[in-house]
Amino acid sequence: MNPTNKPVTATDTSWLVRLATWIVVLLIPVALILTSVRLLLTPLFVNVEYRTPFFPPDPYGFSQSDRLYWSSISREYLLNDQGISFLEDLQFEDGTAVFNERELKHMVDAKDVVQKALLVWYVALLGLLVLGLWAWRGDWGGEFRRACVRGGWLTIILVGLIVIIVLIGFGVFFVFFHQVFFDPGTWIFRYSDTLIRLFPERFWRDAFLAIGGLSIAGGLILALGLKPRPAG
Repeated sequence: MNPTNKPVTATDTSWLVRLATWIVVLLIPVALILTSVRLLLTPLFVNVEYRTPFFPPDPYGFSQSDRLYWSSISREYLLNDQGISFLEDLQFEDGTAVFNERELKHMVDAKDVVQKALLVWYVALLGLLVLGLWAWRGDWGGEFRRACVRGGWLTIILVGLIVIIVLIGFGVFFVFFHQVFFDPGTWIFRYSDTLIRLFPERFWRDAFLAIGGLSIAGGLILALGLKPRPAG
């Protein structure tokens, strides 16, 4: 209800639209990066990665089919709603446990990170959907498109910097990443541990580069595909 009986003008809500467009700009990188992460959590990436040229073989005896089998179970655990018993009951043919206690603890932590990241992804996508519908109904679709373009360029810049860091010094980046998301020391394993045999450093370097490449591609699609065309 408008107590002054004055009509609500576009100027009265312009600050809301400006705020909404900045939210769109910030949500775009989150949505694109986490979409890329979710794509890498499909069977396709692992199947391709293990078949890339010069991928390091397991010196302790895992064949490619072994890696595909055990990595598939590990990936499934990260995405399902099962407890750690899903992994701790696994055994090799000789009766030894597939994962030791340190590895199981890390998988619990990794699942927590993945599940929270997916929640953020859902919220970002929902936020963009709601803001897009508001833009359509509120007649500020042009501002929404321009915000998506800016968000695309922001993604390209941010992710591009990360890709450069990964290419220059992946080891440093990898340590920093784990220090941010995991407790100190909980992510360090022996070369003979199953997690290292399944996912050596080369795997993670390629994973981060793949996420970067997919995110940049998404950013380019938005930045160039939604760029306003000149009149005439």
